[in-house]
Amino acid sequence: MFYRPRDGHGLPHNPFNAIVTPRPIGWISTTGPLGDNLAPYSFFNAVAYVPPQVMFASTGAKDSLANLQDTGVFAVNIVAAAQLDRMSQTSAALPRGTDEFTAAGVGKAPCLSIDCPRVADAPATLECKVTQIVTLEGRDNFLILGEVTGIHLRDDCLVNGRFDPARYHPLARMGYRDYAVVREVFEHLRPDDRP
Repeated sequence: MFYRPRDGHGLPHNPFNAIVTPRPIGWISTTGPLGDNLAPYSFFNAVAYVPPQVMFASTGAKDSLANLQDTGVFAVNIVAAAQLDRMSQTSAALPRGTDEFTAAGVGKAPCLSIDCPRVADAPATLECKVTQIVTLEGRDNFLILGEVTGIHLRDDCLVNGRFDPARYHPLARMGYRDYAVVREVFEHLRPDDRP
């Protein structure tokens, strides 16, 4: 099958939503004039090492976008498999100004390098300063880039000096309403790593 997105695909569900998978989920926390906000974004990833930088995309002018435009900061909370239900609850379309932390029963803790809350029991949190907001093609599509200014690591996720995803089983988005849990982690050396 081949199709041009502008012409449609003729299928009952858009295949593009499930092609680029698995996608990590950035559970984005922000604060603003109406209070704190927490929402999951599956268009999320790390994009640079030095300085460390991340990106996420908002398909729609949502509360997270309004807050970070106002404050210039956001936090990315990494989602563990055990947090699926609470993370999903924070995707609900609630009235502007509703605190999703409270609505979903998510524990809140302060960030240290930025003025923003974070998910208290997240395996890791990246505190970020907004560096760019890019308006993308289409209606209300925005790319947010941020420099990581502080990192929280849950102690039980550190093993022999390494952050170990096998300790918390990362949750990933597969498309549609499908998710995946990373339960198998293995090491594979690159050609330059071998003696």
